[in-house]
Amino acid sequence: MYKNITDFIRNIYKKDDFIPLHEPKFFGNEKKYVNETIDSTFVSSVGKYVTQFEEMVAKYVEAKYAVATSNGTSALHIALKLVGVDETTEVLTQPLTFIATANAISYCGAKPVFIDVDRETLGLSPKKLEEFLQENSFQDEDNNCINKATKKIIKACVPMHTFGHPCEIDKIVDICNRHNIEVVEDAAESLGSYYKDKHTGTFGKVGVFSFNGNKIITTGGGGMIVTDDEVLAKRAKHITTTAKVPHTYEYIHDEIGYNYRLTNLAAALGVAQMENLDIFVEKQRELAQIYEEFFKDSDIEFIKEPKDAKSNYWLNAVLLKDREERDEFLKFTNKNGIMTRPIWRLMNKLEMYKDCQCDDLSNAQWLEDRVVNISSTILGDRS
Repeated sequence: MYKNITDFIRNIYKKDDFIPLHEPKFFGNEKKYVNETIDSTFVSSVGKYVTQFEEMVAKYVEAKYAVATSNGTSALHIALKLVGVDETTEVLTQPLTFIATANAISYCGAKPVFIDVDRETLGLSPKKLEEFLQENSFQDEDNNCINKATKKIIKACVPMHTFGHPCEIDKIVDICNRHNIEVVEDAAESLGSYYKDKHTGTFGKVGVFSFNGNKIITTGGGGMIVTDDEVLAKRAKHITTTAKVPHTYEYIHDEIGYNYRLTNLAAALGVAQMENLDIFVEKQRELAQIYEEFFKDSDIEFIKEPKDAKSNYWLNAVLLKDREERDEFLKFTNKNGIMTRPIWRLMNKLEMYKDCQCDDLSNAQWLEDRVVNISSTILGDRS
């Protein structure tokens, strides 16, 4: 069975050598814009392409403001600071996520609290979130949501759209609004994904995207903060630019800031990639349809977009029967030159997060034992 799968993947990619999990495609104006940037000498964080890239992303996702950063992790770090996360607070998030989600919370000095996911979406479970808050929190006189066990303010919630598949974000936002918790959407993997016809990253107070080399579009490295709040957007731009106060020649900084702005060189790449984003999404979805058809009569289940969602299918994934079968599949495919990867190890199992508060995580554990990512580079070129 595994050989049939590797043969199929080799056939669709028409390659006899190593097949990576995901690699970027450049078939537009990437070289032209990057060369223009080099010729202009404005290769650092000041330049027209940074502004243009921000405007393009904001327009695409229908957010009022966008602020470009050096990577998705820095975007998430700043987004959490914008909503008041600090060492006196806690942040609810999912254990089944890339490490950056938990790390960004820690950068703020806060503690993550891990809530289970849903098997259907791979994302934070609204039902488990509601149950946790009802059983483990109360509202104080200032309407803060307080964790009964730690007596700390639960300041924010960070749901993540896993592999580009939207979670039930509207329900999560509704629950958090009732408990006075800010929602910071980790939409790092989901540019081009929609839930109920609304783009991911725009449901919460703040959303973030990533443009790492393996994402649906790339700037080599890079991130974006999006929001409809003008005050937050201005603050994001200020503190990601070392909190420097504008002056003709003086170096004046009015608070602790971060050197997190995206470079003009990287943004030039991003502008060219954004011009073809719709093509990338279309081709990712076409590849997903090919996989779905192949696996429909198999014992291995292909993971499809959830109900009410349109996914960018950034990374394709399958469900194996159990942990043993998962490991056999991983060993066979990688040994035969086709890169596959398991889903992330749960955050609460990592040394630095093993003491964090957790709810029942049975769904997350079930998925960790079974989910494997398979080859997801789009087929062909622009044509």
